[in-house]
This record gives sequence, structure tokens and C-alpha cells, in this order.
Amino acid sequence: MTATGSGFSGAGFRGLGFDVHATDGMARRGTLTTAHGTVETPAFMPVGTAGTVKGMMPGSVKTTGAQIILGNTYHLMLRPTAERVAQLGGLHRFMNWHGPILTDSGGFQVMSLSDLRKMSEDGVTFKSHLDGKRHHLTPERSMQIQHLLDSNVTMCLDECTAFPATHEVAEKSMKLSMRWAQRSRDAFVERPGYGLFGIVQGSVYADLRAESVKALTDIGFDGYAVGGLAVGEGQQMMFDTLDVTTPLLPKDRPRYLMGVGKPSDIIGAVRRGIDMFDCVMPTRSGRTGQAFVRRGVLNIRNARHAHDDRPLDEKCGCPACRSYSRGYLHHLFKAGEMLGPMLLTWHNLSYYQDLMADLRRAIAQGCFEERAAELEAQLLLGDIPATPDPLAGTPAVEAEAEAAATEPDAKAGGAADEEIHSVPVDL
Repeated sequence: MTATGSGFSGAGFRGLGFDVHATDGMARRGTLTTAHGTVETPAFMPVGTAGTVKGMMPGSVKTTGAQIILGNTYHLMLRPTAERVAQLGGLHRFMNWHGPILTDSGGFQVMSLSDLRKMSEDGVTFKSHLDGKRHHLTPERSMQIQHLLDSNVTMCLDECTAFPATHEVAEKSMKLSMRWAQRSRDAFVERPGYGLFGIVQGSVYADLRAESVKALTDIGFDGYAVGGLAVGEGQQMMFDTLDVTTPLLPKDRPRYLMGVGKPSDIIGAVRRGIDMFDCVMPTRSGRTGQAFVRRGVLNIRNARHAHDDRPLDEKCGCPACRSYSRGYLHHLFKAGEMLGPMLLTWHNLSYYQDLMADLRRAIAQGCFEERAAELEAQLLLGDIPATPDPLAGTPAVEAEAEAAATEPDAKAGGAADEEIHSVPVDL
């Protein structure tokens, strides 16, 4: 089945273009058109928090198949400031990424500063996690910052409701976000190839989600995001919330599930009509030794990989899989070499983009459910069986095992990364 949406016709069109080319159940195959290029949907956006996708050159990000990336308003407003980015030509030129960019509003990061912020009807006052200076973020200021950054897709400022929340708390939070959505819409500067997305809130309550959708569609946006999920509610509850939310959203506008997620999350959300995703998982996991492969997730630090001459994933064409063995990647992480996290990040982003291309192809061919079921079953298989170590029992292996036993139990990324991740996330 095919459908069409709002095309983009250059100077005569205000906003973003979005066309749905095929559907299979609720799953949609489409194209988002911006002033900096087109994005094939369903799409996954690598997270470039502070003007960089960590460990990756912009050209390398492009080779993975990514067409759009995400920038972070909170982090960029603090350092180097939106005004500095604008003075240096905008975020595309600043970071040398010439494709589309979506920026989040900064609300999620500010809300994570529970002990450093104060909410009001006007906005939120918070202390910077960098130097303790006070800042005041309002819907109008968020729009101004994202305009200075030259973001193709701007997000409304909203309050990301914590989970769990009572119905009363969730309702109050959602209604504040809807008032901020109207102010964001009023402050947004329209121009061809740029657009503003509203964010549906309401926690896990179906009636609040429906009320939020109505409020946002009454205002009118170029696209609609589903926020306030992937915050601890669990996958099934997230899917249940999508089941009652996405059918209410306009069919001719893109739908974005914020901060999601694991491959199985993405497959399930595409099944429910979501078009766009972002998550730090592939890049953060790459830096900490976790690799996403077609049979699930593996930890390259594990000793079973030390002697393994096979690639991470024989069906992957990324540099890590094409040119290096598991044994070499294991060595890089054990030795603390920066090339290890770089290669694993490249691999994980390539895996995610391969997954999205696979889903797009299945929707276009009308076999989404069959292919989704195959992918979901594959993810449960677990890693390929280990091979025997030809050096087992030799002094070299015994020395290697003895050295491994005396190493500190390095948590993902070590203390420095853990400290960073405990402040406003999206790194």
C-alpha cells in the first residue's frame, strides 16, 4: 500500500517535506526532505551531542549510511554557546556535517539536573554542570538557540515526565509541556526546509497521551515526537503506550520516538508506525567494548575473543569487520588503545544503519512482519560458538590469564565516563 504526504518544493514550500511511499500494517517507508538533504525513513540518527559523534569523523558517519544526526541544545548552549556556533557558520559548517541535523530542545538534560534546577511557568532555571553558572531556559530561548545552531528539525521545549509518575503529576507535567509547545510554535522562525516538531507527553496514561496529541495537532507542527518513554518503564509498557498514541498522530507527518533504543525496541516501534529514532547506545556501547551483531550483543573484552581470528559479524561491511579480527579488537580494548572504541563505534553505527535499511526494504516489498520476526529471532540466538584456543595450556596463555585476573574490573568506560554519564546525558 502506498500513500503520499507533504512534498517539498523549494522556495514555495514552508517547512519540511514528508512523503510516505509504502506502508505494511502500521510500518511506513518514507522520505523526509530538508534544506540540507533528504532522509529515508525509518531512520536512525547518531547522537552528536557536543558537535561530534564521539570517536567518528563526519565522513565516517556518512559511510555507515547515516543521513541525519542529532545535536544537543543543552550542551551546545553551555559550550561553546549557540552564538559562537552561529558566528562560525552554524552547526553544519562548525562540525563539517552537511546533511540534515535535528536538535533536541535541552529539556531532557535540564530535567535530569534534579538538584540543580527550578521549574516555573516561564521556563526552567538551572546551574551548569560545567561551572555552576545559572542559566534560564524558556521555550523562546530554546527556539532562539536552535535557530542559531541552524538546526533543520527543531524540537519544542518540554518537560520530560519522570517515571514512575502518578496520573495527577503526569497530567500537570503534560499540560505545562503543551503550553510550552504553543510558545515554541509562536517563537519558531519558519523557513523552507526547516521545521518544528511537537512532543507528545503523558507518561504511560492513554487518556493523557490522547489529550496531548489533540493539543499538539490543534497547534500544528511539521512532525510529532513521542517523548517521555525509555525512562525506565520497560519495553512492553513502551509498546503499549505507542499502541494508543501513534494511531492518533497525523498520517502525513513524520513520527519520532525520542531516545530509543535497542534493536528490538526499534523493530517493535517501526511495527507501530514510528519513522525516526535516536539513541546513544551504539556509540556509548562502542566505547565500552559492547558490539551489536545480528545475533545479539557481545562484549569484546571477554577472554573468549582473545584468540578468535573471525570478524565481529561476517555479514557486516564496516572497517572493523572487513579488516580486523575479534582477537585484535580484544587486544585494543585490553591495551586501552583508542582505536578499539573508534572501530567498535563505527561497527555499531553501521549495524544500526544496516538494520534500518533492512526494515525499509521489507516495508517496500510488503514483507515487514516476516522480516521483523526473522530479525527478532536472530537477536535471541546469542553469539556464535567460541573456537578452541590453539595456545591453550601454553605459558603465553597462562601469563595472559594471570594478567587479566589482576586487572581492575573496569566498568563500561571507566570512572571518567561514569562521571560524565551521571550528569545531563546524551553523550
